[in-house]
Amino acid sequence: MKTELTELPLDQVRTLLAVVDEGTFDAAAAALHVTPSAVSQRVKALEQRTGRVLLVRTKPVRPTESGTVVVRFARQLARLERDARAELGMNDAGDATRVSVAVNADSLATWFLAALTRVPEELRLCFELRREDESRTATLLREGLVMAAVTSSPDPVAGCSVRPLGRMRYLATANPEFTERHLGGSLRDALPRAPVVTFDRSDDLQDALLRRLHRGRTVASAVRHHVPTSEGFLSAVTAGLGWGMIPEAQAEPLLRAGRLVQLAPEHPVDVPLYWQQWKLDSPALATVTEAVTARAAQALRA
Repeated sequence: MKTELTELPLDQVRTLLAVVDEGTFDAAAAALHVTPSAVSQRVKALEQRTGRVLLVRTKPVRPTESGTVVVRFARQLARLERDARAELGMNDAGDATRVSVAVNADSLATWFLAALTRVPEELRLCFELRREDESRTATLLREGLVMAAVTSSPDPVAGCSVRPLGRMRYLATANPEFTERHLGGSLRDALPRAPVVTFDRSDDLQDALLRRLHRGRTVASAVRHHVPTSEGFLSAVTAGLGWGMIPEAQAEPLLRAGRLVQLAPEHPVDVPLYWQQWKLDSPALATVTEAVTARAAQALRA
């Protein structure tokens, strides 16, 4: 007979979470005010109960695939407990409710922080933001490290709900001097040879534009400058280090001021964004979700 998560002893589940968060059995024992032997016994008992190895005993320890499921359950359980204590008036006066969210750099630099300012201060929420590429934020949800995420994936992570936020539009831009120096003549021919700015080695937006222009037969130049912050990326393109795909909200003021030139106005690249969150009846999470979706409706394209 299979063991349901609701049958798992809570002290064992919380102990597993402490070991993963603290990194070692000794550190978890100190955090829980028990002996390392007690921590080891609880984890072993939980593994016997589930019939699965839950931890890789490295330094720091790592949850296995099965362990990740239990860790996610433990974090959700802790979230529900904090919400219940708050509703019962059992929290200390100085306590704040922590909400962890994974968000991509461009959203963080353009519209996301404005969404958080919509959350009423009297709720005493404390935000813990994890910056990650929108194609990888769902992984943090899957591992139970965050409660919600801005992601490019419409496929819900197990135990999560998903809703569309809108499309973030990117424009191919360069500064005027760079354009004159590198992009004279046929843009279609010159762009693949011109130095390019990318966010990191996983950034595919610039190549996506060129695949569209060349029907999938070319990529951007091998002269690639990796600039892994949204603000730094914008500064690098504005300074003339290379051309790059800039979020519409960041590009438009500089285009109007003549500091940037739009290279392919008929070929913007749109990235659909989604909001994924744990399926929890959490007032804190519901409030953040309402604020994020409302702001996204204003800032993103439908």
